[in-house]
Amino acid sequence: MNVIVIEGWHTGVVSASGSVRAAAASAWRWIRSAPGTYVWLAALGVTTAIQRRLTPEEARVWLGHRSTNLDRLGDDPIRVLIGSAFWTDGGGWLVYAVLFSLVHANAERWLGTLRWLVVVVLAHVGATYLSQGVLLWAIRHDRAPERAAFALDVGVSYGLAGVAAVLAYRVLLPWRVPYVLGVLAVCVPPVFLDRTFTDVGHASAALIGFACYPLTRGRARDWDLGPRLRDACLRIRRRSRRSSRPTTGSNR
Repeated sequence: MNVIVIEGWHTGVVSASGSVRAAAASAWRWIRSAPGTYVWLAALGVTTAIQRRLTPEEARVWLGHRSTNLDRLGDDPIRVLIGSAFWTDGGGWLVYAVLFSLVHANAERWLGTLRWLVVVVLAHVGATYLSQGVLLWAIRHDRAPERAAFALDVGVSYGLAGVAAVLAYRVLLPWRVPYVLGVLAVCVPPVFLDRTFTDVGHASAALIGFACYPLTRGRARDWDLGPRLRDACLRIRRRSRRSSRPTTGSNR
């Protein structure tokens, strides 16, 4: 009996370790297929760790030198446009890891690293100048205070919004329409509700991403969301049925 138990335990351990190795190998293949995404994400991990070691005042000064605000864009545009893409305003790195894997990695695997990078740069740079241009107009027309020219503006969200938009061209019709509407629903309403330059930047980045259609030519339109949504609904139904089944038992 002991021999059988030991053999069963050993078989279970071997099976579990094999599953872990298979999962690790699959994850590594995924990372290798999108090198630009994960090099960028690793850099964000380093800068996030550095930022956490700074006091709030030190972080504000440090990020201010890398901010794409009007003041810094006027002094050293190339340096701040590059530097701002490797720092965040305090968001959790794990959140970015999930978003990069869902958005950037899929886009890079689909478009190729070079085309993906072009979309990121166009969205990041274009949205920065469009949003800061709107802010400059607001300052000159007394719609915003002059100190807004020194506002903190760093992060990766403009590139993320642009790439999320260009991924619409991978989605098959008719699901492309609700996908586009979803992107617009996230990026456009804040422009009219909150009316900050960052909101203008997100909306601009999404529009730039949609305008990058020529970069998608020759790439497959292979995302059929219909079967995926049906599978997800079936799984939800099965789980709800299991949870709603009455449990029986005997009281002693």
